[in-house]
Amino acid sequence: MNGWSLIYEGFLPTEEGLREALCTLGNGVFATRGAAPEAVADEVHYPGTYAAGVYDRLRTDIAGRRIENEDLVNLPNWLVLTFRPEGGDWLDLGSVEVLSYVQELDLRTGVLSRAFRFRDADGRTTGVRQRRLVSMAEPHLAALETTIVPEDWSGRLEVRSGLDGTVTNSGVPRYRSLRGDHLVPRSSRTLGGDAISLVVETRDSHIRIGEAARTRLLRVDEEIEAERTVSEGEGSIAHVVAAEVRAGEEITVEKVVALVTARANALYEPGADAEKAVERAGAFERLLERHVLAWNRLWQRFDIKIEDSERAQTIVRLHVFHLLQTVSTNTIDLDVGVPARGLHGEAYRGHVFWDELFIFPLLNVRLPALTRTLLNYRYRRLDEARWAAAREGYEGAMYPWQSGSDGREESQTLHLNPRSARWLPDNSRLQRHINIAVAYNVWQYFQVTEDWEFLRFRGAPMLVEIARFWASVATYDRASGRHVMRGVMGPDEYHDAYPDRDEPGLDNNAYTNVMVVWLLCRTLELFERLPEHHRLELWESLRLSREELDRWEDISRTMLVPHHDGVISQFEGYENLLELDWEDYRTRYADIHRLDRILEAEGDTANRYKVSKQADVLMLFYLLSADELRELFERLGYELSAETISRTVDYYLARTSHGSTLSRIVHSWVLARSDRERSWEQFSQALESDVADVQGGTTPEGIHLGAMAGTVDLLQRGYAGLETRGDVLWFGPALPKKLHALEFEIHYRGHRLQVRITPERLRLSTIASDVAPIRVGFDDEVVELSPGSTAEWPLTG
Repeated sequence: MNGWSLIYEGFLPTEEGLREALCTLGNGVFATRGAAPEAVADEVHYPGTYAAGVYDRLRTDIAGRRIENEDLVNLPNWLVLTFRPEGGDWLDLGSVEVLSYVQELDLRTGVLSRAFRFRDADGRTTGVRQRRLVSMAEPHLAALETTIVPEDWSGRLEVRSGLDGTVTNSGVPRYRSLRGDHLVPRSSRTLGGDAISLVVETRDSHIRIGEAARTRLLRVDEEIEAERTVSEGEGSIAHVVAAEVRAGEEITVEKVVALVTARANALYEPGADAEKAVERAGAFERLLERHVLAWNRLWQRFDIKIEDSERAQTIVRLHVFHLLQTVSTNTIDLDVGVPARGLHGEAYRGHVFWDELFIFPLLNVRLPALTRTLLNYRYRRLDEARWAAAREGYEGAMYPWQSGSDGREESQTLHLNPRSARWLPDNSRLQRHINIAVAYNVWQYFQVTEDWEFLRFRGAPMLVEIARFWASVATYDRASGRHVMRGVMGPDEYHDAYPDRDEPGLDNNAYTNVMVVWLLCRTLELFERLPEHHRLELWESLRLSREELDRWEDISRTMLVPHHDGVISQFEGYENLLELDWEDYRTRYADIHRLDRILEAEGDTANRYKVSKQADVLMLFYLLSADELRELFERLGYELSAETISRTVDYYLARTSHGSTLSRIVHSWVLARSDRERSWEQFSQALESDVADVQGGTTPEGIHLGAMAGTVDLLQRGYAGLETRGDVLWFGPALPKKLHALEFEIHYRGHRLQVRITPERLRLSTIASDVAPIRVGFDDEVVELSPGSTAEWPLTG
């Protein structure tokens, strides 16, 4: 690592899966894992290409039930490129003597390169250099350049370059008993002298995908007139290109590929459009030039500079890089959400969860137009959410815990515990708090952008319908004189039921209850802030009544928040659970991240213990400031003292296994003010989650995008203290000792602000423009900042 590069030395088959995920290249439209071009899917490699929004459903009979799953589809492998001396074996690094091997991901330019030398079974030595890109400038194009040097042999070189549509979704071992044959071949053909094309269609959703590839052999930048033959199979096509080579002479193979799906805009037909795109595409160097320029523009917006910590700097940039490969400026016109595992693998089936809660804060102040696009994904599925609520007997809109193509609930009804090999009921659809995340994201986007148009016509209907949903879930409990929420799950996920009850669900999850109060308050505030004519339009279109708003007001003042032993209870009855012998489990199991699976394999259940997979109650301190929380608790008639906050934080820190990569983000956040060094320790561990694959095999199945974006957001909001509240942009820096300086740019209500924070000083400067001044706050001081001006405050540590 050097601040801008992820470098691997040596060919290690056991690490290939991890490297393939971390070296994925994408552009917000499609992405391809960093698998070797000569590789096929096996126990070492897994080539995979995924396009935003391309899903398909298949049905499997298993455990006596028919299960239907929707997957983000593994598309035809465009990488296919291998070579051999005539009469020799096709390249396979597992069967040759590898003399040297270096792989580098250049984050600044979005280029993946490989350089290696090997000696084959016949004693021939060959050197290879490769560069690869998925164009950020031309979102349907990708390119691979391979330079081959026969160091000590001459003769006929054969190169095989193809498109493989026989791939399946088989990248996650625990899913392999479920169907993954999503692609149906439609056509393949040659195009002129140097190009081929392939068209496939998804089996159930009938989305067509077209790929076209142009392959040329070059010697000193001049194309070689090479002999070509075509190899075709059911769902695959390849060119075999042959030429004479001499020892020490470089031969370059240039492969340019177009990938177009029926989800694209301005489309005629995917196959025809892919063929047209590859015909018009320039050479590798021309594609590279435009691609690098596009990445430069993105880095101007998204780079965060950290002084004197090279490893942290590189990993933070890696995390930004993978976010921008999943969603970028190319995504703005698409109807897509943010898959929790990016476009990097098949874990979670490419579904959209609540991870956007950790992603949108970063996008809001960098590229808010992209946040708006991703919120539109939720708005377009509002009717489906309304239907889901009605089907369960609720009012308003109930968004799914897992979402895919059309917004129906995609959570599995069964899941496999790999430790016990048992299929178990999956109750995760009870995580109704996803609705709170959607509403929170709408409100925070508006706070940053003041985008009234979006709020009036799209955000407001979502807020109102989600408020309606929660108001219909809440029931009045006469014994306590408060409203309660029954039969839900919190973010923790280890607890989905009481150990002495047959039916799933928990009562009065504190995070859910408090955030529902926050939501109702914001929705009521919405009606106060909207101009009268827009308020009336909304009132009429959504058939609101005064009684509804009065009920929201009542619930927002009478919601139950459970407590025990001076802390906020995770849910009602939490105090009755058993304490776990943590040392015993750490001694018996080296890795206890997935304590739920360990306990189930032992015939036990996490439902019996005071254990958490990830932050639950502590999410309140992640999403809301201490002042906001105190206001909400006071509204409910509870006292939230500094001692209660401190006791609650310590209580749950000691009882969390960090089974989710999001967990350490939240824990670092809540410690950022009270224990900066402990916060930095948690932050450093969160940085390593995917790079070091700390959960033991999950990263090869796809990176954890929420955790990646969350680490970057932790820098800009947690340590910089950036907060958008009450039409003021607040800062409250709290740098750990090992964070010597922080520098980044944000976009807020039309302003471009340069932010620099050191232990001694906070400095804000805005670029000159003709937009209205903004209000910026530090401590208890609020100042007006005009375009082209600077504000500074001394920090006392």
